[in-house]
Amino acid sequence: MFDLNTILMAVGLLLLTWDCIEVGRNDAANLVNGVFGARVMRRRTAVWLAGVAVILGASFASPVMETARRGIFDPGQFTLQQALVVYITVYIVDTLLLYTYSAFGMPVSTTASLIFELVGAAIAVGWSIQIIHWPQVGTVLNAIGMSIVLSGVAGFMIQRMFRAAIQDEHTDHLRVVLHGPWIAGLMLTWLAWFMVLKGMKALPWIGALRERMVAGYGIGVSLLLAWAACTLLIHVLISLFQERVTRHLFSATAILGMLCLSFAFGQNDLANCASPGLSAFWLWRHAEQSTAAATRVPLPIWALFICGLLMVMGMATRGAQRVTRAAVNTGSQFDHIALYAPGWCRALARLFLRPGRQAAELAPPPQRDPRGKRLHFDPLRASVIMAVSASVIAFASSSGLPVSTTYVTFAAVVATALGDRTMARGDADLKIGRAIWVVFSWFTAALIAMLCSAGVALMLLKLGLTGLIICLAANFALRRYVRCCADRHELRYHPVLPAPANGADPEYDDGP
Repeated sequence: MFDLNTILMAVGLLLLTWDCIEVGRNDAANLVNGVFGARVMRRRTAVWLAGVAVILGASFASPVMETARRGIFDPGQFTLQQALVVYITVYIVDTLLLYTYSAFGMPVSTTASLIFELVGAAIAVGWSIQIIHWPQVGTVLNAIGMSIVLSGVAGFMIQRMFRAAIQDEHTDHLRVVLHGPWIAGLMLTWLAWFMVLKGMKALPWIGALRERMVAGYGIGVSLLLAWAACTLLIHVLISLFQERVTRHLFSATAILGMLCLSFAFGQNDLANCASPGLSAFWLWRHAEQSTAAATRVPLPIWALFICGLLMVMGMATRGAQRVTRAAVNTGSQFDHIALYAPGWCRALARLFLRPGRQAAELAPPPQRDPRGKRLHFDPLRASVIMAVSASVIAFASSSGLPVSTTYVTFAAVVATALGDRTMARGDADLKIGRAIWVVFSWFTAALIAMLCSAGVALMLLKLGLTGLIICLAANFALRRYVRCCADRHELRYHPVLPAPANGADPEYDDGP
């Protein structure tokens, strides 16, 4: 017969598999917002391309992994069974919470959910708030808040600056010849800085390169020289290949930004998802050691690779499509979109809208691609969304701070929409109302995560195997109920249309 600890460990590994899929369904779905909104490539192709970058990014997840593994609470103060209960509780709550939000097309933060789930479960098991590393919790929450602000402010300012140069003529050869090299060169330079020199500074040769830059011309001058070199390179390519480059320049930078964001996601959010399950397994495997010692045993990279593969599977599900579509529609340059926002959110949004005549939009006029699909963004804006989000996530990862890809990318989508003034007319109250509803739901998700985790942890601790069976049964029952409600909601706002002749996904028709 297996003891309770072995059963908890086995259930933890199964729930780890499940949670990775749910994270892919909700959080990782945001990785393709930009390229999908601009129709730079088909969503399915973007998902698998981004998935490769996620798996590669997993190799550099260790600093964030340790923050999520034992930075929020002190596992050394628990027995083996108590620590296992905390980690299993996180997955029981997280799988249902993420599935519920995904089913209704609502993005939610894996990072914030995990933090509050760990806090709620640890307090319930330890019966003391002293068990929590509150300074570390505060640091993480501050990092999440600052990442939203940075993404929003940078997205707005950069989008407005680039739009002033390109205007709505991102395919015009002469305009791209004039401004494309310095814009694309600037993107390449800041991505190289944040993704390589900051995000992978733990690698010896990267660290040596940083030191050489500092000792030579200094960071500022070195970045200016890199910007000049990238600008010159792109100008040469345009001179050689003319419109073959200018036509696809910003599509290429959007794809590059998506790959960088996916790599940064693998460094950051993947660690949050994998940490509880892998920690539970490692605690059980090293049961002969103390709990404090077992949590210091390094976790294997191959396990993170497997978690990355599971996330990619989740990104390809229908729930992920709903999350992507809703986020894209919120920042769409079309006047009328299919979205849901409660009446009170739309009423509050109307208070923010300035009365009287609105300023003219800066974005290109609404267009459709050859397949009849809406172009919600142009490639320039998609590039800004992806590049800004990737840089913020990579900077946080380099500091060992888990932040939210969901929050960062959603802030970038909304900020660039404000920069392009696409929330100025048409369904402006619906778009802003949806943004308010999403932010409000982020706070409720944190509260739900903490309270439910405390209840589940107490049930597991007091009832043992019986409590585990009850909690899992409740998870499955609520999941089925949520699915029925969400499907009715989906049919109301996004009725399934007949499949088009070109084989495009019918669930991606965005309304009239």
